[in-house]
Amino acid sequence: MLLELVSAGVVISACLAIFLDEAVYSVAALAGAFMLTSLLYALNGAIYVAVFQFAVGVGTVAVLFLSGETLSEKPLTKTQPKQLVVLGVLGALLSLPAFFFSVSKQNGATYSVPFGEALWGYRALDVVLQGLVVMTVALGIAIVLYRKKKIVKRSVKQ
Repeated sequence: MLLELVSAGVVISACLAIFLDEAVYSVAALAGAFMLTSLLYALNGAIYVAVFQFAVGVGTVAVLFLSGETLSEKPLTKTQPKQLVVLGVLGALLSLPAFFFSVSKQNGATYSVPFGEALWGYRALDVVLQGLVVMTVALGIAIVLYRKKKIVKRSVKQ
């Protein structure tokens, strides 16, 4: 039952991250989805994957908070509590299959793979691509901020 509740939390957080108007609130909901996904991995015994998910989630959230705060415009209207309730109900409805079609947990499965081999032998492409995505986002933010700075300097000179 705990796994189903955590998976419902992941779906609800993901729905909030997609549909909230303010970028900072969306990033906070995305952080919740990352952390709950990490918890889900840990509860299923995949500790290495949980650690990687947590680390990638923290890095991604840091970059998105920075970009969301500096680059996004504030919406004119505040998020209504009714909208949050509707999004929560939508997420709960989307997570119903997790309650009805749950998969049993394997017991006694242990792995004796060293950490380095698990990281670079089995997940090398995954880890490199996630790093590339974070680097691309950071580079994009730097370019946008550089252009904004250039435009501000031009307007000050005139």
